[in-house]
Amino acid sequence: MAGIAITPNMFNADIVITWVDGADPQLKAERDRYLNGAQEPLHGNGINPHRWLCSDELNYCLRSIANNAPDVRRIWIVTDGQIPILSGLPAALSAKISIVDHREIFADYEAALPTFNSLSIETFLWRIPGLSEHFIYFNDDVFLTSRVKLADFFTETGPVMRGKWVDFSHLSESEDSRDEAALLNHYNQIAAADLAGFAADHMFASAHVVHPMQRSIMAELFADHHDQFVRNSSFRFRCTEQFLPQSLHNHHCIKNKLGRIHETRDHIHVDADETGGWTAHQINGFLDSPDRANIKFLCINDLPALERRFDDTHRWIETAIGG
Repeated sequence: MAGIAITPNMFNADIVITWVDGADPQLKAERDRYLNGAQEPLHGNGINPHRWLCSDELNYCLRSIANNAPDVRRIWIVTDGQIPILSGLPAALSAKISIVDHREIFADYEAALPTFNSLSIETFLWRIPGLSEHFIYFNDDVFLTSRVKLADFFTETGPVMRGKWVDFSHLSESEDSRDEAALLNHYNQIAAADLAGFAADHMFASAHVVHPMQRSIMAELFADHHDQFVRNSSFRFRCTEQFLPQSLHNHHCIKNKLGRIHETRDHIHVDADETGGWTAHQINGFLDSPDRANIKFLCINDLPALERRFDDTHRWIETAIGG
C-alpha cells in the first residue's frame, strides 16, 4: 500500500461525493417499481423518503470545499444518470469536478443496478477510474466549516479515523431490536467489524462525517472478501444484512496499525431523528461561540426537516461554511 507525504502546501487527495435528486420523475418511477415489487419486507429506515430528498445540499457541500479546501486534487460526484446544477462555485474548483455514473463503478456487476442504496454504492466507490490512491468520501450532507489540510485526513501511514469504541453486543444478540429503524447503521457497522475480525462487544463505530480512505486498501479487501462485496452491492435498498464499507476500511486499518484515531471531537452531526434537540437559541449560540473554531465538519442528516422547523436554516449554513 502506498504511503503519503504530508506537506504543508499540498492537498494530494481527491474528494468523492455521492448525490441523487430523488424527485427526478424517471428515477422516482424506477424506485417505486422496485419498492412495489419487493419480494420480502424492507427495513423502514432503508426506504425512508428522506434518503432521496434533495435540498441544495450538494451546492453547500461544494461551496464549503471551495472555501475550506480549495487545493484538493479532484472532486468526483457519483450519481445515477443525473447532472447536478452547480452554481456559485469558483471556476478553479469547477474545473476539478467530474461526474461519475453508477455504471462506471459497477462495471462487471451491473446486475445490481439500479440501486437506491448508499451502502451498495459505497461498496464500489474505490473503483472510480482515475481516482487517487488517497480519497475522502463525503455524503452530500457533510460540509466543511473550517479550513482543513491533508493532515486532518491522513497520516503518513493511513487515515485519520473519527468515531469511538463501543459495545454493540446487546444489539447483535437481540433479534427483536432489529426492527428499530434508528439502529440500522449499528447493524451495518457490526457486520463490517465482524468481517475484519472484531467482536461486537469491542468495535470502532465510525462517526457520520468525512471518511478518509485508500484505494489500495479497498482493493485488498475486495480481493479478500470478494463474495461479500458482491453481495453487499446487490441490495437495492439498505438492509441490516449489509456491512458499512467505510467501517470495514477503518477496522482493517486499526487491526494493521495504519493511520490513527482522532482523539478530539471536531464535528457536529444533526441527526434526522434528533433535530428536535436543537433550538434556534442553541444554534445561534454555537455559531457565535469560540468553540466553533474547533469544529471542522458539519453533517445535517435531514436538511428539509430542519428547514421546516427553522426559517434561518440557510443563513446558519452560510455562516457555518464561511466564504
